[in-house]
Amino acid sequence: MQVTLWGTRGSLPTPGPDTARYGGNTSCVEVRGDAGTLLVLDAGTGIRRLGESLPSDLKRIDILLTHLHLDHIQGLGFFAPLYNPNVAVHIWGPASSTQSLHARLKRYLSPPLFPVRLTELACTLSLHEVPCGEVDIGEFRVSSALVCHPGPTVGYRITSPEGRVLTYLPDHEPALGVLRFPSLPRGWTSGAKLAHEADLLIHDSQYSGAEYACHCGWGHSSIDQTLAFSSLAEVQRLVPFHHDPGHSDADLDRILNEAMQQTKPAFQVLPAMEGATINV
Repeated sequence: MQVTLWGTRGSLPTPGPDTARYGGNTSCVEVRGDAGTLLVLDAGTGIRRLGESLPSDLKRIDILLTHLHLDHIQGLGFFAPLYNPNVAVHIWGPASSTQSLHARLKRYLSPPLFPVRLTELACTLSLHEVPCGEVDIGEFRVSSALVCHPGPTVGYRITSPEGRVLTYLPDHEPALGVLRFPSLPRGWTSGAKLAHEADLLIHDSQYSGAEYACHCGWGHSSIDQTLAFSSLAEVQRLVPFHHDPGHSDADLDRILNEAMQQTKPAFQVLPAMEGATINV
């Protein structure tokens, strides 16, 4: 499978000269299989550019939403395939305890927040609620599970026909409530089963270690916690993701280099830079 990063930030987009290398768009990742299956992980602002890059004869797209916070769906209404009557778009995402996925998305895709209603989209639209066990989407086997983040939030584990595994946990705080992290068995740690022995893990690393102390409970991880979680899950490669919108390229270089020097991880670490493509 081929993985392309179209948006790597959390919160609001922050384009500018000091974010030229890491990028300023919010969460969106393209996953393309050898047989042509296309998955889109989250619909942040990066999804607009992704939509512009797709071939006109594409027939099906699956969008896997981890949760419905604005930075993960704010680009959805600007995704060109939604307005193509020749495309089948499947959106997967969590319901809440009181509302269906359809009802939750309809709150965003309707006036006054957006001029086009969910029911007015030209594509053939299908909605699927997660977590829902393992499902086959084209050539991929996809599993999902609830993870630690405010509001209904899931992570995804995507397995190729060759057995290669991508795990996507962009908003995740597995250290919450633990006096010393990681201290619990892997099976009791949020997201660890999804990430176990993944060939590539894309994981929340919004804060530096010092910053996390003032943001405990916000649903995000420090880079130190992300490295520790990756060791616990025994992953092969890690992409630290969901960069804080206030961090410049220089800030991100410094934060990652300091954490790497301190922990010396046994796995490869690839910084999440917008436009990067990774073969899994």
